Amino acid sequence: MQLFLINNPDDTQIVPYKLARIIFAETKGVSLQAVEAMASMIYNIHVKYKKSFEDIATDKNIFDSLNHFSPRKKFLSVDTKDRRLQMCLRVVKTMLHGNLRDSVFGATKFHHTDVMPQWAVARGYIFECEDILYYL
Repeated sequence: MQLFLINNPDDTQIVPYKLARIIFAETKGVSLQAVEAMASMIYNIHVKYKKSFEDIATDKNIFDSLNHFSPRKKFLSVDTKDRRLQMCLRVVKTMLHGNLRDSVFGATKFHHTDVMPQWAVARGYIFECEDILYYL
């Protein structure tokens, strides 16, 4: 496996890009609604659990794409010029400024419809967008 160092001379852009890449990996940037939903959930985690955005961006328990054997991990390496990643970045910046409405009704957990984690078995999801189910 070859590792690539992403060097951004502006330290203020590191967390927004990390979050944008994660959102892209989880949603593939299929729609603005999907991207906004994932960003809303991130903001909800930040508020409810008082977690920093940096901590959220590195939490493998929240995002499957951060795990080594995840099929979504490859999407973290999207080209910075990709228009879908740029959409994710715009939404992240809006979210970081506190200007993104909560489109997931307070949800702080999610999973893709192709998996059923144990924690979700006895719960009902509160929002569905594309192939992602959101939970409180």
